[in-house]
Amino acid sequence: MEIESLKSIFNRAKPFLGVIFLQFVYAGTFIVAKSALNKNMSQHVLVVYRHAIATLFISPFALVLERKIRPKMTFSTFFKILLLGLLEPTIDQNLYYTGMKYTTATFATAMSNVTPAIAFMMAWMFRLEKVNLRKLHSLVKILGTIVTIGGAMLMTLFTGPVLHLPWTKVHNVQQAANSSVVTKQDPVKGAILMGTGCFCWSGFIILQAITLKSYPAPLSLTALICCMGTIEGTILALGMEKGNSAPWSIHLDIKLLAYIYCGVATSALGYYIQGVILKVKGPVFVTAFSPLSMVIVAILGSFVLSEITYLGRITGAIVIVAGLYFVLWGKSKDQLSPDKAATIATENQQEDINNESKLDFVMDVTYKVEPEDENV
Repeated sequence: MEIESLKSIFNRAKPFLGVIFLQFVYAGTFIVAKSALNKNMSQHVLVVYRHAIATLFISPFALVLERKIRPKMTFSTFFKILLLGLLEPTIDQNLYYTGMKYTTATFATAMSNVTPAIAFMMAWMFRLEKVNLRKLHSLVKILGTIVTIGGAMLMTLFTGPVLHLPWTKVHNVQQAANSSVVTKQDPVKGAILMGTGCFCWSGFIILQAITLKSYPAPLSLTALICCMGTIEGTILALGMEKGNSAPWSIHLDIKLLAYIYCGVATSALGYYIQGVILKVKGPVFVTAFSPLSMVIVAILGSFVLSEITYLGRITGAIVIVAGLYFVLWGKSKDQLSPDKAATIATENQQEDINNESKLDFVMDVTYKVEPEDENV
């Protein structure tokens, strides 16, 4: 009995463990990618190598494990996969990595917290999100969206004083200053690029959830998205690099680590785990834990990348997190919990029984009264 209870607890905890694992993976992506970008790595080539490695890694698992459940490919599914490969692996990542070159890893991960608010607005526009201006939770969702966007603008436009943290005071400040000079930080340009990428990422999450309903093979879908992202990303990279072969060279350095880590952990495992959680919990649950990666990156960024921390950035990040959870709280009220749904169903069933009893009583009284009327 205890073993069954432990299994039940573990099954309920699996989505939480999976999404927390994803946030650690994403945090590592920001750190590794930013370190490689500081070494003049081409962000366009990173996208290509990342998804080529992801395709090679995930395809054998998809071919073997899903050979019996993989549905037939239709034109509609192929078009969705084509669009999925264009939205996230190609457009989003090229814009996001380019924007990251102009900012810091902490800034980049904080900007990603705007994604749930953007997803909410997109769902509202396409009538996929319920909004009732007479309901408190709907107003809170709208308020949270405005607050989240305001936090992103605060991070972009307000720097504030430098926060002299103990581990950055002594020997890391000079290194951080040098890094800032090399990367030529431009928060406004970086925020615009990454904000546009967030729109693409939001559309990718919604479309991935829709595609999994008609193509319920998450491993195969992940492999196809990565493959399509490799093809589309290569076309874009060749156009952007304009015949320059130097960025395509591979050496045993931080750039190779970025290719492998981002390909295996972020694209292959990340897309797959995200797809599984989307089928069970939906997009809102997946995005609810995104502030966790921001906290991880903020801590590691100051240690590993020697990033200078500003008061305005921290304040904006706090505002983004507050707005995000306003949106998530409002969204949670749209969906009934199983217990509440069961309670309402029981109440409705009891009400039906009561109504039937009342109807039987009325019919019985009517049956008894009618003969008396005839005698009269």
